[in-house]
Amino acid sequence: MHIRRSIALLVGATALVGACSSAPAAPHPDASTPAPAASAGAGASGTSSASGASPGASAAGSGGAPTKLSAAEVQGRWWTWAASSASDVNPVSDRDGHLCAQGQKGGIWFLAGSFGETVTRSCTVPAGVPVAFPLVNLVGEAADCEAFMATAKGSATLDGKALEPDRYEGTTVAISGVEGNPLTQRGGRFSTRACGLWVQAEPLAPGSHTLSIRGSSGSFAVSVDYALQVSAG
Repeated sequence: MHIRRSIALLVGATALVGACSSAPAAPHPDASTPAPAASAGAGASGTSSASGASPGASAAGSGGAPTKLSAAEVQGRWWTWAASSASDVNPVSDRDGHLCAQGQKGGIWFLAGSFGETVTRSCTVPAGVPVAFPLVNLVGEAADCEAFMATAKGSATLDGKALEPDRYEGTTVAISGVEGNPLTQRGGRFSTRACGLWVQAEPLAPGSHTLSIRGSSGSFAVSVDYALQVSAG
């Protein structure tokens, strides 16, 4: 994930109300998204998405057919999840997967990239819950997303089968974070633009699975391999 320093912070609680503040401090030097002038993420309104991912659906629709979260929702929720933990217990900083369950709220299970490192993780995932993760992502100003997405590319394979990512060129998202988190550095609620390559996958079958995530933009690259264990129920 990549984090631009030009993030516009809005002081507010439930509604994004208040004046813009200065951008957060620099993100962790190695992020699953590179660090341009803002922070990394993904969004909805004003974004374009590619055709649906292989097993790429998230929640079940009214007729039982899986439907994906909007670009704004999945990215805003992922960034809030990733920014909800301090550096020493942050799932993006995690080297082996022991923090995989950190901050998970239910309804959808998020997986993290890295701050640029090559990482191998083991993670237990609950049954019946859709999974979502970025290949490479960023939050920042509109210009940051435009430059970032110009060279963004990536791939993901689940049990050796390719997953088709969705491409979110940039959208406005709302994010909440805790003070000292390695993504935005400061706490509070703010609004920013998010972009990236994303996969939303329907619930995995019980048992063991392997997931490989590769992504890059410019000189920034992500390489994460997961050994996933899905409980029987």
